[in-house]
Amino acid sequence: PAISAAASITTPWTVSFQEGRRGPATFTAATLARWDQADDPALRYFSGVATYANSFAAPAGWNAGEPLWLDLGEVYDVAEVWVNGSRAGGLWRAPWRIDVGALAHGGANSIEIKVANRWVNRLVGDAQPGAEVGTFIAGPGYAADAPLRPSGLIGPVRVLVEE
Repeated sequence: PAISAAASITTPWTVSFQEGRRGPATFTAATLARWDQADDPALRYFSGVATYANSFAAPAGWNAGEPLWLDLGEVYDVAEVWVNGSRAGGLWRAPWRIDVGALAHGGANSIEIKVANRWVNRLVGDAQPGAEVGTFIAGPGYAADAPLRPSGLIGPVRVLVEE
């Protein structure tokens, strides 16, 4: 069936990072952006899982139990989607889209999107001059000037309905 956009989630996201991974503190993100392009080194070199929390309103005319798609836009590298406290499923490739109709209800719905990236960015961060090294690998690592890998939930996050 054809799918059309019912809404975009443009409200600020609460983002929390996996403890013990030297990531930033929980913060509110007005817009979604790549971690590897952040000014804050704690975010730029973070490797692990971050949880994005927000909410969306069920579209007018949609009935509980009918297909309702959450499209994450662009994600690096894998995502797990939760709606109203229940796991909707995991995504590891494009299209970054999952049916959440069985978990959503009329009105406001909470969402959590857990995003995990690769370890490379942390290894590059640990190679920076003066960095506090917190990783160990048996073989050669990454140089301080190695390119960082794209990371995070980039979006746009949209709610889609079947026509």
